[in-house]
Amino acid sequence: MLKQNLAYLTLPRDQVTLREPVKDDGAAVFDLIAACPPLDQNSRYMNLVQCDHFAKTCILAERDGRALGWISGHIKPETPEAFFVWQVAVHADARGLGLGKRMLKALLDRQICRATRKLETTITRDNAASWGLFQSFARDMGGELTEAPHYEREAHLGGHHATEHLVTITLPRRRMRAAA
Repeated sequence: MLKQNLAYLTLPRDQVTLREPVKDDGAAVFDLIAACPPLDQNSRYMNLVQCDHFAKTCILAERDGRALGWISGHIKPETPEAFFVWQVAVHADARGLGLGKRMLKALLDRQICRATRKLETTITRDNAASWGLFQSFARDMGGELTEAPHYEREAHLGGHHATEHLVTITLPRRRMRAAA
């Protein structure tokens, strides 16, 4: 079972391991996110809970014991065919190498995500890196990307945060057939 959840990537001159996090990874995830502005910093406790309670829907990329990438997400309780990506972090040392897309693909390949037909996330307009990642991912997967304002600055975020646009990638039919 453990072997099934591991994927190995070769980046230039380096070996990166993708795996489910464990609770001992909470502090490293917190530090990685802190090193990836403008990501919102959660509490250490929140990252610990993600690594412990949501391990099957989160992924950690590491090289030589050092966290280089992280995706947190969950399957939406009301919409079990939708996988919601909460946060994507890629350390500056690993940017531009496709690690974000590789982590997303590895997550969707997990057994727990076999029924996933939609990938969702929210992105602020000024987050060019996230827009680029999810647009590229949609193209690579042959999926359709749509977006609309979702968590609005004044109505939902008390004027303290830019509007978050709900980005939905509808995955292609061939993935749906493979999941059945």
